[in-house]
Amino acid sequence: MAWRAVPRVGALLLLRRRPAAGRRRIASCIDPSAGLTEEQKEFQKVAFDFASKELAPHMAEWDEKEIFPVEAMRKAAQLGFGGIYVKPDVGGSGLSRLDTSIIFEALSTGCTSTTAYLSIHNMCVWMIDTFGNEEQRHRFCPSLCSMEKLASYCLTEPGSGSDAASLLTSAKRKGDTYVLNGSKAFISGGGDTDVYVVMCRTGGPGPKGISCLVLEKGTPGLSFGKKEKKVGWNSQPTRAVIFEDCVVPVSNLLGAEGEGFNIAMKGLNGGRINIASCSLGAAHASVLLAQEHLTVRKQFGEPLANNQYLQFRLAEMATRLVAARLMVRNAARALQEGQKDAAVLCSMAKLFATDECFAICNQALQMHGGYGYLKDYAVQQFVRDIRVHQILEGTNEVMRMIVARNLLQE
Repeated sequence: MAWRAVPRVGALLLLRRRPAAGRRRIASCIDPSAGLTEEQKEFQKVAFDFASKELAPHMAEWDEKEIFPVEAMRKAAQLGFGGIYVKPDVGGSGLSRLDTSIIFEALSTGCTSTTAYLSIHNMCVWMIDTFGNEEQRHRFCPSLCSMEKLASYCLTEPGSGSDAASLLTSAKRKGDTYVLNGSKAFISGGGDTDVYVVMCRTGGPGPKGISCLVLEKGTPGLSFGKKEKKVGWNSQPTRAVIFEDCVVPVSNLLGAEGEGFNIAMKGLNGGRINIASCSLGAAHASVLLAQEHLTVRKQFGEPLANNQYLQFRLAEMATRLVAARLMVRNAARALQEGQKDAAVLCSMAKLFATDECFAICNQALQMHGGYGYLKDYAVQQFVRDIRVHQILEGTNEVMRMIVARNLLQE
């Protein structure tokens, strides 16, 4: 099968009661393989295949029953998706940030919520791989890359969201251990995952007093809040993570004391590209769903596809999708190359892609009319799952602040 048929099949498997005869090859103007190398096209095809076979058929069930699909994710890890941009000597795939974006976009067409968790897990493993010493890298990364163990990123607290540098979770040095007290909020995977990358305060106020510790599930004093009921992202649990005189070895400190905030922000630069890529996948699938619905659905005696207003809206959706994809891939290249403005470009890409892709998914739902509001139709789940992308990994208001600060600095 030609690889270009894969994303079409992957997305259209999500349709309900749609005749196969009406399905079309993906239009070249929105082809996500445009500009990619042959190698990139190959692993993109692998990701689209996995999305269509292992994610899309279960997406609605995982959402409705709030199932955390660990076995499916471990299958993804067998393809190298558990540590995509982690070094090969500890089990990673050693791919670039652009390669990673391509993969997450493809996977997200099958289940955005599950792919988003995969992106967070990958970010955590990369942080350990990049900032950990050799002992830490070899202790934690192999089992995380195979997804035998799963990871969570712990930065946000009940009283410090966008103002992350004001976090209060404390880590007091006591001999060869740290004693942690405090809590983290909205932690993806919390309670179900095995490794927690935690930002905590070992020094004074502000970002320079923050350090990064790696905790393992089962550590005395580590507990979890109730499982949150969410609008979307229901295939991954979200809980508070609580530390009560939680004793952690000093050997679990990533980097040096005071480097935690810098580690957290460097992780988030990639996390913003990752979550923007997940948004691209949801929007790509939604464009295809809208295209199919307009072709099949008839009103006033003719297909909706004949309505010029809807044609124009579909054209706008496709244009915004391609523009967002180009911006995300440009930022991914900048981050990989270590360009001076990479962090700002990541913020711009996250802002633009998550805003535009939500608008695309929402417009696709509108085109479905009443059917779009039924849970039997996948488009509503893309809308629910993608909405939070404008909030997490730094709200889009904070992204605007970062960009404006860069423009106005002297």
